[in-house]
Amino acid sequence: MSKEFSVADAYGTGRAVFMGLELLVAPGALVPRPETELLGTTALGVLHRMNLPTPRIIDMCCGAGNLACAIAHRVPAARVWASDLTDGCVEATRRNAAHHGMADRVSVHQGDLFGALAGQGLEGAIDVIVCNPPYISEKRLEGDRAHLVELEPREAFAAGPYGLSIHMRVVKDAPRYLRPGGVLLFEVGLGQDRQVMALLERSKAYENIRAVSNEAGEGRVVLGQARAQA
Repeated sequence: MSKEFSVADAYGTGRAVFMGLELLVAPGALVPRPETELLGTTALGVLHRMNLPTPRIIDMCCGAGNLACAIAHRVPAARVWASDLTDGCVEATRRNAAHHGMADRVSVHQGDLFGALAGQGLEGAIDVIVCNPPYISEKRLEGDRAHLVELEPREAFAAGPYGLSIHMRVVKDAPRYLRPGGVLLFEVGLGQDRQVMALLERSKAYENIRAVSNEAGEGRVVLGQARAQA
C-alpha cells in the first residue's frame, strides 16, 4: 500500500480498498486489514484448484463483507453466504454487496456464527468456508492492545481468555456445512498458527491441514479439508 494503514482515515473517508476492491466502511464494522488479503488470496487459490462451475462459499464473521465481496468479484459464478452477529457488520456487508451489484449472489445473515444460517439448506453443501474471527485475548484488550477498541467495536477483537474461542466453535460446527473435500480457512493472530492447526487435528474431522505464511514468514492463515463422514 502506498501509505500506512489507518482506521481513522478509512472511517473519515468512508472507504477502504481490499484486494483491489473499494469498500464502504463505517463505525460498527472492522475496517478491512491489508493482512487479511492473504486469507482472500489463499481462498481464491483453493477455489481455482477446485474448478467448480458454481462454488458455494460461507464468509463467517464477515465484518464489512470484504472477503465475501472480493471472492464474489474474482469468482463471478460464486454464491456466497455472509454471516455476522452485529447490526453494524450486517449493514456494512449488505451495503457493499449492493454497491458492487452482488446482492443477488452475496446473501447476508445475522446471528451467532452458523446459527445465522439455520434453515438455508446449506448442510453438507459448502465448498469453502472463510473465517476472519476475533482473535485477541480479553487480557490483551485490557493491556497492550487496548488501542484497538478506541475506534472499532470490541466484538471485532475479543475472543476469550486465549484469543481462540471463536476458532474453537467454528472448527466444531463447520463440518456440518462443508461437503467432503470442502475447505475451512482461518485468519489467525501472530503465533496462533500451531494452536489452530492443533484444534483442527484434534477434531478428527479435517485432513491436509496446513498453515500459510506471509512475506515475513509468519503463519497467518490455517486451513484444513473436511474428511468424508464415516
